[in-house]
Amino acid sequence: MVRIAKVERRTYETQIDVEVNLDGVGKSEISTGIGFFDHMLDQVARHGLFDLVVKAEGDLHIDTHHTVEDIGITLGQAFAKALSDKNGIFRYGYAYVPLDEALSRVVVDLSGRPGLEYSVDYVRGRIGDFDVDVIREFFQGFVNHAGITLHIDNLKGINAHHQSETVFKALGRALRMAVAYDERSGGALPSTKGQL
Repeated sequence: MVRIAKVERRTYETQIDVEVNLDGVGKSEISTGIGFFDHMLDQVARHGLFDLVVKAEGDLHIDTHHTVEDIGITLGQAFAKALSDKNGIFRYGYAYVPLDEALSRVVVDLSGRPGLEYSVDYVRGRIGDFDVDVIREFFQGFVNHAGITLHIDNLKGINAHHQSETVFKALGRALRMAVAYDERSGGALPSTKGQL
């Protein structure tokens, strides 16, 4: 089964193209106009072993909010489309990822029910010129449109770049686990309800 999806989003604020291959090798081609955010999305691709293309143009003369949030929305739509019926997947995934002094935990359920629990207390409000407040908006857009439950906890860290990087790396690894096929399932849908 091919698990690849392409999604476009066009608004007055942003023009976004996303392509995701859930069974890739971790290749990425990312161009958002926001260097630090490109770096974070690359971490998701590499650690999730997803092939990911993200091309975005947005109203960065205002700020990064619309672009980052709309990428989350579009990436969420692409993940949902690529997952299709979810038969035979693990459904749940988790990862703990350290980077020097920082440590984050991400837990995901591909439940069909959007929910975000986000507990990251950044030690400063900006990483370079990137406003860390918009990271939550990315995740909110992602879970709403992917239809997943996502718990993100930064457990420790004294460097905001490290805090953020552990979160995005852990997201990639948790999603990698959740979308993987469970050979013991016999291709069954991982739900007692009969649907996700």
